[in-house]
This record gives sequence, structure tokens and C-alpha cells, in this order.
Amino acid sequence: MIRTAFTRMFDLDYPIMLAPMAFASGGELAAAVSNEGGLGMVGGGYCDPVWLNKELAVVKAKCRRKWGVGLITWKATDEAVDLALSFQPDVFFLSFGDPGRFSKRILSTGCTLVCQVQDTDGAKQALDADAALLIAQGTEAGGHGASRATLPLVPAVIDVAGGVPVLAAGGIADGRGVAAALGLGAAGAVIGTRFCATDESLLHPSAKQRLVEARGGDTVRTHVFDEVRGYAWPAGFDGRALRNRFSQSWEGKNARQAEGEYQAAASAGNFDTAVVWAGEGVDLVTKVEPAAAVLRAIGVDAEARVRDLQNLIA
Repeated sequence: MIRTAFTRMFDLDYPIMLAPMAFASGGELAAAVSNEGGLGMVGGGYCDPVWLNKELAVVKAKCRRKWGVGLITWKATDEAVDLALSFQPDVFFLSFGDPGRFSKRILSTGCTLVCQVQDTDGAKQALDADAALLIAQGTEAGGHGASRATLPLVPAVIDVAGGVPVLAAGGIADGRGVAAALGLGAAGAVIGTRFCATDESLLHPSAKQRLVEARGGDTVRTHVFDEVRGYAWPAGFDGRALRNRFSQSWEGKNARQAEGEYQAAASAGNFDTAVVWAGEGVDLVTKVEPAAAVLRAIGVDAEARVRDLQNLIA
């Protein structure tokens, strides 16, 4: 069993956190990952209170081990943070904005604050907010992020983190990626896209099948899907998704004009138009499986890869 500062912090069997992906990481998926020995996270995203109440109730009822919730920091409100905290999560994950807005509120409950960062300035800001764990997110990640690549970003964040553990995120989808993260000095990895293609993921079945069929070269970083949905993301952040007819047609144009077309397609599960967020690790998504099986396979493979690395020493 791999033991790191991260696994000891939350009594985990595997040094793996589920990415708190909006509209994908619901209560069922979070509970499945936590109960199997990883750290499951509910993706609260844009802070819809109805959605949060439903999914947090599910994870609270079904999870037997530690779990957490994540919110988009620039979109979060005091009310949304308080709602999430009312379910007594063990971990609160903030990303994309200044965590200092909510850190005292979160820490006062005894909840562990985790901050995802995309550069070293963000890491320093998270440390100032008393984050107990940092996540260095590279541009290879699916969904929203920035421009730094995972491989050089992780050690750079570790160098400014002092004794605060750092997890790697972005393009990690199997045991090899987890072992590579550990080799960089990270205490574990955050995995998103691979868990989108699981039985418990909230994604539409057609979206899951698209992930199975896609390759990393099919992804693109774009603002189009935020523009059409009316989400005004701060400068410096865009999203990595599977390239489709809609993204190709509306790139560089005012996609807001196509809002009606987009909403109808999303409701109908038409992913020639609707977004499927995906990271460059999508090459490694080969089938839809139960989340527990995915976590276990990645964890066991990571341990084997670490042992193999030790055999390289003469």
C-alpha cells in the first residue's frame, strides 16, 4: 500500500482524489470512490442549491468514509458555502478565485480546506488562506483550467508549498500517471475524466460513450461552451472539452446567439452541440465501469509501477 501525507491525512487506501466535477461528480460517485478507499468529492460547481441539497444528501447517507465538496470560488456565495457545510463534509475544495473569501468560514467548522491552483501565485494565495492541501492543476485537465502544463507545474508548486502536501491534476487517468505524480514529489493525484466514464457518474450515457471513443487529440481548450451558457469566467481560465460541430462552428464568434439551439441539444443529449468536458488522458478511457473497480485498478497499478521504479536502482 502506498502511504503519503495525503493518505495519512484522510486515512485512504489509495493516494487518489476524485475531481469535484460539476454535473458529473454527484453523491453516488463520491460515495463509491470514498468507500473504496479514495477521497470522493461532490462537484458543487455553480452552486445550484437544489442540486447541492440532493447530491450532498446522497453522499451523506451512503458514504462510510471521509468525503468532500467542491465549489467554483468566483461563483460561490456565503449561502452556498453554508449550505455545503451544513452536511458536515470532511473536506472543502475551492478553485478558480481567492479562497480567502471563505477560508475562515470553512476552517471554523473543523473542515479541511483544499485549494486547487494553476500557478505559483495561486499557491501562495492558497497558503495565505491556510489551505492544508494544494492541488497543482495542469492545462491537460478536462474542464476549466489555465495554461501551465502538469509536469513542470507540480514541482514548482511543491517548492513554494513548504510542508503543505501537493496533489497533481491534469492528464492523469491510470496508475502510471499516479506513479509519475509521486515521482514529481506529489502526495497523490486528482483524477476527473476517467471517473466521468463510470456507472455512477451523472453524465448522460451518450456523453460517456463519447469519452470511450475519443482520443486526447480530440480535445480543445475553448471559451465557446461558457459563452453560450452565459458563464462569465474570469480572464485566464477556459475549458478543455471534446471538439464537436458546435465548438468548430462558433469559435471566435458570439456563441451566445446560439443559446436556444444549445439548450435544446443539451436537453436531448445531442453532443454534436452540447459540451463533453474531457482531459488529454481521455485516450486511457476504454469502457464504462463501476467507479470502485476503476479506483481499485488505478491504485493497484500505481503501486506496481512504483515498485518497478525501485527496481531501476542498481
